[in-house]
Amino acid sequence: MFSLNLKIALRNLWRNKVITAINIGGLAIALAAFIIVTMYFTFETGFDRANPNYNEIYIIGRNLPDFKTNYTSPPLGKTIKAEVPEVVSVGTMKVSFFEIPVTSKNAVVFLSKCLYLDYEAAKMFNIKPSNGLVKPESTTQNLFYLSNENYKTLFPNNKNGVPELVGLGSRSSGMTAKLSGSVYADPHSNIAFDAISVVKEVGLGEGYGYNNYNTYIQVKPGTDIEALEAKVNAIYKREMIKADEDPNHETFKATSAFLDPLKNQHLKPKAGTGIGYKILMALSVLGILILVIACINFTNLSIAQAAKRAKEVGVKKVMGAYRFQLSLQFLTEILIQCLVSTVLGLIIAEIILPRFNNLFGVNLSIWTANSALLWQLPLILIFITLIAGVYPAMVLSGFKPALVLKGNFQKSKQSFWLQNGLLVFQFSIAVIFITGLLIINSQLTYMRTQDVGFKPAQVVYIKNLAYFASPGKFDPIRDRISKIPGVKSVTVANTIPDGSDGGKNSYTVDGKEQSLTFTGVDFDYFETLDIKIKEGRTFSREFKTDTVNSAILNEAAVAKYGLTHPIGKSIKGCQNKTYKIVGIIKDFKTLGFEKPVEPTIYSINDPCGNPKTEIMLKIEGSRMSEVLNTLKSQWPEINRLDGDNFRYQFLDEMYGRLFKKQEQLQSVFFAAAMLTVFIAMLGLFAFAKYITNSKIKEIAVRKILGASNLQIFKLINRTFLVMVVMANIISFPLAYILTKKWLETFAYRIDLPLLPFAMSAGLTILLTIITVSLQANSAVKANPVGALKYE
Repeated sequence: MFSLNLKIALRNLWRNKVITAINIGGLAIALAAFIIVTMYFTFETGFDRANPNYNEIYIIGRNLPDFKTNYTSPPLGKTIKAEVPEVVSVGTMKVSFFEIPVTSKNAVVFLSKCLYLDYEAAKMFNIKPSNGLVKPESTTQNLFYLSNENYKTLFPNNKNGVPELVGLGSRSSGMTAKLSGSVYADPHSNIAFDAISVVKEVGLGEGYGYNNYNTYIQVKPGTDIEALEAKVNAIYKREMIKADEDPNHETFKATSAFLDPLKNQHLKPKAGTGIGYKILMALSVLGILILVIACINFTNLSIAQAAKRAKEVGVKKVMGAYRFQLSLQFLTEILIQCLVSTVLGLIIAEIILPRFNNLFGVNLSIWTANSALLWQLPLILIFITLIAGVYPAMVLSGFKPALVLKGNFQKSKQSFWLQNGLLVFQFSIAVIFITGLLIINSQLTYMRTQDVGFKPAQVVYIKNLAYFASPGKFDPIRDRISKIPGVKSVTVANTIPDGSDGGKNSYTVDGKEQSLTFTGVDFDYFETLDIKIKEGRTFSREFKTDTVNSAILNEAAVAKYGLTHPIGKSIKGCQNKTYKIVGIIKDFKTLGFEKPVEPTIYSINDPCGNPKTEIMLKIEGSRMSEVLNTLKSQWPEINRLDGDNFRYQFLDEMYGRLFKKQEQLQSVFFAAAMLTVFIAMLGLFAFAKYITNSKIKEIAVRKILGASNLQIFKLINRTFLVMVVMANIISFPLAYILTKKWLETFAYRIDLPLLPFAMSAGLTILLTIITVSLQANSAVKANPVGALKYE
């Protein structure tokens, strides 16, 4: 029986080549998209799952009045370990993003993410160096490991990862360090590094004012996390009071400690925006919808062809076939098509996967032995077979033999409404995707063309190892660089405007205390970045006090304090340092468009901030290459600490990375919109073919009675146009709500425009008319005699 059903299935598929090709092709394209989305979802949700302590690790964070942070001070973890029995282990670590050249006889590597951690943290995160994890014997011992990749680059002939001596900084600096070996850096972990330094105790001697460490705890299985969080918060509050914090102060009352599980850190940390999670969810929904649309095509076309199979079903039922057997036969046909679609989908996915990997910065592969796709793919195949096939199989196997053999076959009203409803659903999704794509394009165009308040173009950021605590230390370097023809200005700061979030401190003006971001700058900072002054002046060498106690605020800081005449006022900050406000600058979007401009204070002198290391140059565009070549040749003399390791980046490229996530979303929506429209049009084309063929005699009669070609085109298009208009009416509210919610994630955004809605409606209606008219054209031009000669 199975072999007979298989032969019948293959024969029917071959007879209806066009419909079969549309079914298989549409489903294959949708499956390719769904396979890639499934792989990406598995990858993104799999971070740190290889860690045996995955479910018991939590990071301690702090709720502050204006923001949340995962940074805490070193003593907190030790106190929690000593007082809380539910905590098994406490690990402390600190990441240095300071880029350090490490050299050997063979090569040089640049460590941009060096992780300093204690032995307990290394053990907690299952870090296993080549010669085993060793606990440092004293507080002065430092076990330094390079990642396997970097170690092989420096020592290609050392296969065992044994200790080696390396140089730090330039080759001429003479600084060396002893490697303890190599270590595997899991690319699928939140604890990312290119080198680690294991010590007995991190942050030794630092108190509760040094909140720039990450504290992780490992708890006992089954621990009540809410109760534990309350204990941790109580300890944090108590220790802060001991550190001379005022418990009655508003800032203290609004501050608390929280616990965040390790499994949240990659996609939706409490101290983050959750943009990665939102992108993943958007991708997942798009992948599912595209697959559903393809399954709808399948279902619609299978039902549409029911009339051709009615007599076959009637004869088989008369001969004794059961409905179950007929359902199995039709499901076999659908399974064959789904199987072929799956194979084609894998081929298409393999072709487009490199582009997807490049867009999202991942390295997914279909053919890896441990790929979750090995068990996911059979489930997907069964799922689409059932979704696309169960209802058509029930419809086809449910025909009554007495009626269909008499020629009185008629599809049920339920099937008619289902077909039309599914077509409306298809076009509704397509309209939402098109509208969403147009609005995303509008927002991205706004972001690219809007004035961000400074000009990163022609500004070069030079990577540097030296600290410049005062202008006097930087002046010799500034003078040497300024003499190079083509250099317009030179400055140094503790951060660059590339989306980096600076450190915050409390500052008081007129008795009102607020939290401000501090940016340590030097002369010519505002001129180099072309930041506009609104009131007062910028820092100048003509005023000696500018290097001691002068400060500049941005508009957001002035608004936060509610100042009307800020120039000349005093502002007190870290270590009770008092500054005089000499200028107000216009706000500029250092954090991009998703976050509002941070209230910020700028000063040359700061007793508590990070050291100034970020050198920036404004260069004439026509002489850019010439200046960079000169800098490279003179850098060993200009900055001896860096020596021959001259490295630079263009600031506009660094700032442009802030748009990457939204550009990813734009690319995904573009692909999704194109796929949904394409698949919907395939289904519409096939469905129009069926409808036209079923009305061939009606068309012939109308032509004999004098109907024009235009009238017949209107007749055939009318039904489809009604459905497309209904799809637009249904989709507009959904598209409005979804795009409005997306736009609300931006601090600076466009007003929701109406044009994309009108354009998506016009596009879908136009495509419908073209698709249906192309299919109806042959029927309209056919000789009526051919359709009526047997009547």
